[in-house]
Amino acid sequence: MTTTPQHPTPTALVTGANKGIGREVAAGLARLGFRVGVGARDPQRLADAVAGLQAEGHDVFAVPLDVTDQASVDAAAEQLEREGGLDVLVNNAGITGTMPQAPTQVDPDNVRAVVETNVIGVIRVTNALLPLLRRSPSPRVVNVSSGVGSLTRQSTPGGDTGPLSAAYSPSKTFLNAVTVQYAKELAGTGVLVNAGCPGFVATDLNGHRGHRTPEQGAAVFLRLATLPDDGPTGTYVEDAGEIPW
Repeated sequence: MTTTPQHPTPTALVTGANKGIGREVAAGLARLGFRVGVGARDPQRLADAVAGLQAEGHDVFAVPLDVTDQASVDAAAEQLEREGGLDVLVNNAGITGTMPQAPTQVDPDNVRAVVETNVIGVIRVTNALLPLLRRSPSPRVVNVSSGVGSLTRQSTPGGDTGPLSAAYSPSKTFLNAVTVQYAKELAGTGVLVNAGCPGFVATDLNGHRGHRTPEQGAAVFLRLATLPDDGPTGTYVEDAGEIPW
């Protein structure tokens, strides 16, 4: 990729941003003055989301992106290079997988598919975009995790961490561990890497059973995306504060 001057307006990319929390994170970043790339793999849903966000007055643009496909990720990186660079990456794209997920019943292919999106997809996208982020004056990587990824909460008797899950919950534990490793490797570079939990938000992911709105769920990620340069890295947080690993 050729080097081009960074866009004067800070630029963010939100993966899986055509609906739910991702769409609200994109809208929230736009309200904060970012030019936002809306990443999604379905062309029609992507076009509809971008049109809707633009109709609301937000400075957004479409980024066709399937986080499970290296060619798609590389094309997105090249597009962002042409757009002028990248300052904030929000790794939001994720799937729950199919049921059942009790460990004695789960299909190993189901586990593999969830990890491919929720963990390997994050690694694939982050690594492809790090060259752009490193050129930003205040680069931030925000990983959308979940409270169910906390081993402490999962192993606490009587704790409410949802149904048995040998695919989704462990994928978020895995993502948390990867977040820590990125933070350790990138310490001192200015790239802050953190994970957050939106709480139980009503989205397609849970059949809209959640009690929080996407806007409420997005708040923690907007905060992590706009941390000051001396802000923390390698943390796992929710609205109430840090989450026990």
